Amino acid sequence: MKNRSCWKDLNAQSSQKVIEELSDAFQSWFDLRQKDDKANPPGYRKHGDERPRSTVTFKEDGFKHDSENNRVRLSKGSNLKKHFSDFLLCEYQTRPDVDLSVQNVRAVWNGDEWELHFVCKVELETNDSAGDEVAGIDLGITNIATVAFPDEYVLYPGNSLKQDKHYFKRAEYDTEGENGPSEKSMWARQKLTDRETHFYHALSDAIITECVERGVGTLAVSWPETVRESDWGKTGNKKLHTWAFDRIFQYLEYKGEIRGVEVLKENEWDTSKTCSACGDDTKANRVERGLYVCQSCGLVGNADCNGAENMRQKITPNPHGEDRSNGCVAQPSTHLFDRESGTFHTREQVAS
Repeated sequence: MKNRSCWKDLNAQSSQKVIEELSDAFQSWFDLRQKDDKANPPGYRKHGDERPRSTVTFKEDGFKHDSENNRVRLSKGSNLKKHFSDFLLCEYQTRPDVDLSVQNVRAVWNGDEWELHFVCKVELETNDSAGDEVAGIDLGITNIATVAFPDEYVLYPGNSLKQDKHYFKRAEYDTEGENGPSEKSMWARQKLTDRETHFYHALSDAIITECVERGVGTLAVSWPETVRESDWGKTGNKKLHTWAFDRIFQYLEYKGEIRGVEVLKENEWDTSKTCSACGDDTKANRVERGLYVCQSCGLVGNADCNGAENMRQKITPNPHGEDRSNGCVAQPSTHLFDRESGTFHTREQVAS
């Protein structure tokens, strides 16, 4: 590649980074093809006379940041320089209270124009423990997260994310070009990625904030260890092998560390069938999706809430000695994603 003229269109480190990211994208596709034979390859083929535009990363020797004048200077490759000191000068706007310690700069094509993304180093102060209470989370597909707080159960449904996946995947497939992804197809794919990222950040922010407000200093998160190694059939594999439980945990973990909440990874083995009230683990207790009925003690409740409570009890002492009433498990609160604000609120707040 270094002998190709296009290599010298960019700074040497920038050209190398383009190749590395393309290699990573293909490796990810190869891995995904082992589980989903319909997985799309990275968008690299020409569509008409246009090729998909790669993200260009400018590392330390490829840019100069002028924080006083809100400018950043990007270096050109030798092929594009008219003279030695030729460069691209870009101006940006930011809040006066923001102190940018820029590590690298990324030029990203959004489908209409180029955007500059600054990757910054931020020093964060970690807080003391948010409290002595313990909460548990059951991660899932329909309810993305169900949280057992000390005083309440809260469901976080994934309806909004499911709608986005349906819409943008349809848009991607409907505009797929004969020679690979079209510009519209690439736009739909990127748009869905952005929506997913925002959703998971909003979800983890909401959960950690609730923990802090309720004095929860320890959060036990369900971890389905072998879910991606198991064969669930064609439909099941499509859902479970792409399930972002690890991504959600990662977001919860680092946000929790900042705000004084210790986030623990706990094996979810048997938590879906075990009664959180008496410990009976009869498989038939899980009557159907969403409903849990204990044949031993008579507990009737939401199955995800029961699972979340079992996660909480992995940390709390004397788990089955506490009084967690049927009503609490059977009638959890529901927090919905509000598209207008981009955050989670109670069902009543979203409806009003």
